[in-house]
Order: sequence, then structure tokens, then C-alpha cells
Amino acid sequence: MRVGSTNRRADNILIEELKRYGQVASFDEQPLPDLHSEALDFRVASECFQPFRKLLRSDLKTLKLTTSYQGRTVLTIGGLLLFGSDRFDRFPDAWIQAGRFAGHDKRKILDSMEVRSPLPNAAEDVLAFLRKHSSREAVIGRVKRIDLWTLPPIALREAIINAIVHADYAQRGAPIRVALFDDRLEIENPGLLPLGLTIEDIQQGVSKLRNRVIGRVFQELNLIEQWGSGIQRMTAACTDVGLDAPKFEEIGTHFRVTLSTLRKRPVKIDTREQKLLAALHENGSAGLSTSEIARELGISARAARTRLATLVERGLVAEIGSSAKDPRRRYYSI
Repeated sequence: MRVGSTNRRADNILIEELKRYGQVASFDEQPLPDLHSEALDFRVASECFQPFRKLLRSDLKTLKLTTSYQGRTVLTIGGLLLFGSDRFDRFPDAWIQAGRFAGHDKRKILDSMEVRSPLPNAAEDVLAFLRKHSSREAVIGRVKRIDLWTLPPIALREAIINAIVHADYAQRGAPIRVALFDDRLEIENPGLLPLGLTIEDIQQGVSKLRNRVIGRVFQELNLIEQWGSGIQRMTAACTDVGLDAPKFEEIGTHFRVTLSTLRKRPVKIDTREQKLLAALHENGSAGLSTSEIARELGISARAARTRLATLVERGLVAEIGSSAKDPRRRYYSI
């Protein structure tokens, strides 16, 4: 088999992947004949969908969380992985292992966490762990000093969600692993890139889903915005704050993303962003609303929301509010 720029002998894992690739349905669309729909935790699924819409039981089949099999309604693999009551009985490695290590290797671990929450909630749990252990760095701008998280939140989120959505859950022996070192973050998931896809392809925005059910649900939950754009957003978020572009590797039967935490270039902040950050800094703990920022910059509220969303994603601005349209939503200098 051709893997990246090398030829490899196909082992059992790759042969099974080849067999699945020849099927019309993705791996997570396959039925589990012995698991009735009651094996899905509808309460957990409803809570995940609640901020966006009311989940009906009829939606389960539309989302392919369940499917018909020999006249019965049964769970799909995706339904079990996402909301199954006992997903670890069938997929014991469908969890995330996170660790903070001292130095540049894994010889000394400072803290660790096993994330076994439902997959749609797992990304936030991992992000909370990383925020706990991430440092902030002072960057001197033309207007004021700016404190930046060592890694932009959008890059972290994209890397973690990509690992969850594209993992090969048929593999046994290793969960998704997130390792934070002094100089980098490594996120590794079981499974190479889908057959026919190269690292150069994904950097150009080409996307191919291994798990269509998980991908569809994540899109419904606004965890994925647009197919194929995640890698490019992740790369732009890193380079905009002076970090190296992410490194992508296929190692053994796993895929790894490495994000450097060493800032090598100045942060890209334009004049209007400098003015916005200065205004937030002057207001301190009071913060500013979208309309107040729009007046400050002399732009429309819609333009202000767009610019603020970008600054939040880059880790330059903090926000507090129930939703993007919350009239009481306020923004603060980090």
C-alpha cells in the first residue's frame, strides 16, 4: 500500500480498512443487530441538541443513529459511539487520554485525565484540561501589552474535533491521545487518512469522512462549520499569532497533529484590532457590548460581531453571553 510518500506492506488493520472502503456505507453507518434503539441514551442526545433544536425520536433514523435491520430498529455504530449507554462494552478505546508532561518528552507526567464523556461533549472537556495547563505570553503591540494563550483556541478545538470525527474506532488498543509538552501539543488518533487522501490534500481543503454519522451530528451541533475548512482555519489561527503551521503525520496506523507553542513571529494585529483591544483594556472588568464596540470603531454591529468572533477564536478577546445574539453579551480584554 502507498501511505504518504512510502510503500508499506498491508497488515491486518489496513486490510480491514480496505474492505470497509469498498462498502457503500461508512463504518459508523453499519447496524448493530443485537442492540435495539433503547440502547441509545435519548436524554443525553436531547441535551446535546437542546441549544439548537428539539430532538425527536423520529430524528434518530434521519441522523442514522438508528437504522432498520430485518424489520427491527437497531443502533448503528455511530449511534452507539455518540450516545450509547454502554459504548465501552463494544468499543473500549472510544475515549480520550490527556496528559501534561514536563519538558519535551513523556518521561515525567505532571497531570492526566481520562475523558469518557459522550463524544459531542468530549472536546470541551479536553479543552478545559488544556486551558488549565496552558500558559499565557505577553506580546507588546503598538497600543498596549496583549496577553495571548500559547495556542489559539480555534486551533485547539479544530484539532481535537478532527481527531474525534476521523478516528478509526475499529482499531483496538489505543484511545485518542492528547499530550501537552513545554514546546508543543500532540493530538493523535487511531487511523490513517482515509484511503486516497494525502496530507497535501487536506492542507488544500480536500476532505473525506471516515465516520459520516459522527460528522453529520457534529455538524448539526455546530461543532463542525464547513467540510474541509478545519485544517486551513487551524493553520491560519497558528500563523496569525506567530506560531509555526501545524505539522501533520501518519505514524504507524495513527494520525498525529503537532501544534508548536513557540512563538517565532510577531502577532498579526491590524490598526482597527489594536483600537478595539485598547478600548476593551480601558474598560477593564466592565467590558463592552457589540453595539458599544461598533460605535467605538465606527462600523456596523454585524461587522463588529464578525471581527469580535475572529479575535475570540484567536484567543485575543474573551466573551460572556448565552449566545451570539444575546443582547447582554459582553467582551473583555484577556
